[in-house]
This record gives sequence, structure tokens and C-alpha cells, in this order.
Amino acid sequence: MKSISEQKAREIAVECIKFADQLNEHKQYVLARQLARSATSIGANLIEARYAESKKDFIHKMKIAEKEASETFYWLEIIQDALALSPPNNVQQKLVECRRIIASIILKAKANLNES
Repeated sequence: MKSISEQKAREIAVECIKFADQLNEHKQYVLARQLARSATSIGANLIEARYAESKKDFIHKMKIAEKEASETFYWLEIIQDALALSPPNNVQQKLVECRRIIASIILKAKANLNES
């Protein structure tokens, strides 16, 4: 069963992949590749965190997912500013929500780690 963060990450990835296809049509191959890579990495790291070998490993993978969400947001801003192409379907808002969820999970995991 997917967590809320995994569901949001999947939605973000799908929307960004479709947007990357549009970027390729505009011959923006580097931006398309960077966007698709960071957007798909969010969910991949959340899945890895699910199977973490330790609490510290879980926190580490969650932090990577959070960083990838931030990077994806950055690429969307760059694309919007440089090319005047708007990201689809409130994907930036979904990224903000996803980062907040991940940050909350990290804080709780750190608190649990310190209690051990």
C-alpha cells in the first residue's frame, strides 16, 4: 500500500515526465532530462526508504527524497522563467505539499531515533 507521500511523488513524476516530453518538442533536451530525473527520483527514494536497513538509513533516504523534490521545484521555476512554459496541473503546489509531508516524516523519525 502506497503512503500519501508515495502517491504524491508518483503524480508529480507522471506530470513532470509528460512536461519533459513537451520540453523535448521545444528542443530543450537538457532541461527535460534534468526535470524527469529529479522528479522520478523523489518516489524512488521514498520506496528505498520503505526498505531501509536502519532508522538512520531511513532518515537518509527520506532526506534525499526531500532534496530531489526541492531540485524538481527549482527546475520548474527555471523552465517557467527561461521559456515561459507553465508547469502542468499545480505540480509546484504538489511539490510543496510533498516536501512538507517528507519533512514531517523526517522530524518524527529523528525524534524516534533519539528516543532509542
